[in-house]
Amino acid sequence: MSEVRAGHLIAWVALGALFAILLVHMRMAEANLGHASLLSGYLLYALLVALACFNVRKRLAMVPLGRASIWTAAHVFGGMFGIALYWLHTRSLWPSGLYEQGLAAIVYVVTATGVLGYVIQRVVPRRLTQTGVEVIYERIPDEIARLREEAERVVVECTRELQSDTLARYYFETFAWYFERPRFVASHLFGSQHGLHWVRQQRLTVSRYLEPRELEYLDALTELGYTKTRVDVHYSLQSAMKKWLLLHVPLSAALLGMATWHLLLVHVYAL
Repeated sequence: MSEVRAGHLIAWVALGALFAILLVHMRMAEANLGHASLLSGYLLYALLVALACFNVRKRLAMVPLGRASIWTAAHVFGGMFGIALYWLHTRSLWPSGLYEQGLAAIVYVVTATGVLGYVIQRVVPRRLTQTGVEVIYERIPDEIARLREEAERVVVECTRELQSDTLARYYFETFAWYFERPRFVASHLFGSQHGLHWVRQQRLTVSRYLEPRELEYLDALTELGYTKTRVDVHYSLQSAMKKWLLLHVPLSAALLGMATWHLLLVHVYAL
């Protein structure tokens, strides 16, 4: 861990030194009536291309191109340096031209989604481990269907063995909705225990109407509900890990395309 922190510190120092050198160079170019923004613009475009290569690296995971953690760290540092380089290049937080404003907007959105993705990748794996279960994302619908079938089996067995339909009627009024598909997705995403509390509340509500032998079946049903809650947590968090890329990657591609067009316009009309 100390080696990782030392590496991060070195990276920040190196990027800070590079930024200072660029700043001095642009000031000198301005003093000599040169194109001060050319160097920063070329570097920014090259950085965008390099950052886009990270997605290519992920698609070539079988090729030995270095550790994924190193690529991720480089992507994070490159992205943070990119926003600083963008400010240095434009000399403003928000430009005045319509096209420049559109470019700025997509720069900020791409940066925001990148930060969001970094937070997700840092927080979500730890929270998934805390659930105590392991579920492959593509198998979650099958797992929910299995839990639903098991819950219905418990209810049918209770009705048949004890000749009482109290638990069965309550199941179809409440628990059937819960076992139908993932529930409380947004709550689980933000770490809320709403799903767990809901299951507990349903147990407390119906338990007062059941006989002692029926409570045994209710306990089995409640345990299935708790397991379903943990599966729902996996669905919520793994969905976030997968779906944020559906926003970040297309926007990054759009940013690279707009930057390419901007570069062409500069060479055609400004130089």
